[in-house]
Amino acid sequence: MPRIFVITYSTFGHINKVAESIVSGLKKGGADVGRFQIAETLSDEILAKMHAAPKPDFPVIKASDLPEADGYMFGFPTRYGTAPAQVKTFLDSTGQLWVKQALAGKPAGFFFSTASQHGGQEATVMTSLPILAHHGMIYVPFGYAHPYLHDNSEVVGGSPWGAGTVANGDGSRQPSQKELEMAEAQGEQFAKVAAKLAAKI
Repeated sequence: MPRIFVITYSTFGHINKVAESIVSGLKKGGADVGRFQIAETLSDEILAKMHAAPKPDFPVIKASDLPEADGYMFGFPTRYGTAPAQVKTFLDSTGQLWVKQALAGKPAGFFFSTASQHGGQEATVMTSLPILAHHGMIYVPFGYAHPYLHDNSEVVGGSPWGAGTVANGDGSRQPSQKELEMAEAQGEQFAKVAAKLAAKI
């Protein structure tokens, strides 16, 4: 049974909602799941002015926690087609793991949230891949593993790069049932890939 860490940063709660389905899929696929959040760098005053959602009651991930897992699923909103500064700050703290190549050969996947359909969902993953390359990690895309990725009847987040949701610029749109079903499917698929890789290590 692979141990998978689901690691998120969420400002308005959309990513945490999608993460619930990711976790459900991982467990369905036979994984043992650890749930973590990335440390906030904004002050409480700024978060209040942004009307940010309360932080969930999950432990804050530390770089030293990462070697305990067999794989990772990272979820975060986009910031102009890249990861938020909070995520970059955490990833920048993994230098000691990079020196030892402590994460080499371990799989990682992504899920994401944007304000619009064209807000950079795929670009957010693409700009996050260099960190995986430097650590020698294995990127596991979602692929066209769910029929809703072909659905053009309504707004549906997600892509072959990972599950996703579209939140609207004001955050008023919540993850749809279709988006949550795709997230669960991605989690289940990732668990099966991670199990195969763990068996070979």
